[in-house]
Amino acid sequence: MAVRAMATAGIGPGRGGDGLQPPGRARLTGVLLILFSVASAALCYVAFTAWLPSDRERYQDYRSAEQCPADATAQVRAEKDCLSTWHFTVVKAEIKNSGKTSTYKATLKDKDSWQGVVRFGDPGPLLKRLKPDDQVTATVWRREIVVLSKDGIRQNSSEAPRDELQMNAALGMLAVLLAAQAFVFGAVRLARPRHYQPFTWSPYGKWLLITIVSACFGVGLPAVWIGLPWQIVPIGTVLVVVCAAVLIHRRLRRRSAGGV
Repeated sequence: MAVRAMATAGIGPGRGGDGLQPPGRARLTGVLLILFSVASAALCYVAFTAWLPSDRERYQDYRSAEQCPADATAQVRAEKDCLSTWHFTVVKAEIKNSGKTSTYKATLKDKDSWQGVVRFGDPGPLLKRLKPDDQVTATVWRREIVVLSKDGIRQNSSEAPRDELQMNAALGMLAVLLAAQAFVFGAVRLARPRHYQPFTWSPYGKWLLITIVSACFGVGLPAVWIGLPWQIVPIGTVLVVVCAAVLIHRRLRRRSAGGV
């Protein structure tokens, strides 16, 4: 949606020889960009005030959860928010890597009639070793299987809470930086519908969008891998994007002035 909204500022049919839109259409594009910026800013607000705190609280609750008493009922487990241990039999394990889609899951059953599927983020270390009729031990928390183990080998399921708030922050920053870009490009069109260079889709808007996406994931992912505090992500992405925006703008000005 961001690309489509910003791409209307590019060169194409209905634009003048200088590559700009007619004033009426430029104003309409400006309004649409500002509306998009408001929606994107709202997503950022939700990410930092609801999504990130919720994931952080859930992870902390999981880390502090204790083992349930052996004779605990379902009601007691829910009230104590504890970890329970269950024993299951493997029906089948599936590992599929087909193009962009990957499937990692194990189908389990108990001694009664229950049968369910546990999904994983990768094939190892346990899933790739599982075979039908294997006996496995499951750790259950809040009615979800969070860990599966067999012979001392453990693997977290996709439902296990993770300390990966860096990516929450990265996606929140992606939303707010897109909002900032859309707002600036839209406001310039409303203020100067006949002369809004260099705030056009090509090349400034396109390169700025690529920079924003690259910065958010380029800072967020290493922060997860290294284990840096999530607060580093907003600072790092803003610094990268601001520096890149200034450098791109200066280069475009030199180019338009006949420089290199």
